[in-house]
Amino acid sequence: MLRLQQSKSVMKEIRFSKHSQLKLDILTSHGVTISSELVIETVRLPDKREVEDTDKLIAQKRLNENLVLRVVYREFNEFILIITLYPGKRSRYEN
Repeated sequence: MLRLQQSKSVMKEIRFSKHSQLKLDILTSHGVTISSELVIETVRLPDKREVEDTDKLIAQKRLNENLVLRVVYREFNEFILIITLYPGKRSRYEN
């Protein structure tokens, strides 16, 4: 499991599940490069945040004119776990 951490004093550690790491690799192999730093920024400073019934949160950030990045994660007392991520059409997710 990949672990990235920004400031220990204020921000929780962010951990990437194996699945989310695989998604980054798959997207890169399809020509869509998304950095782990962008994923962290999306969770920390989203344009939009949604809460699902299953205690999962979805953070969203605009990638470009047509696409957004959606990051599904869970927040625990000590850390945040990135479950998965995917690009989506802005027209589908923005009103």
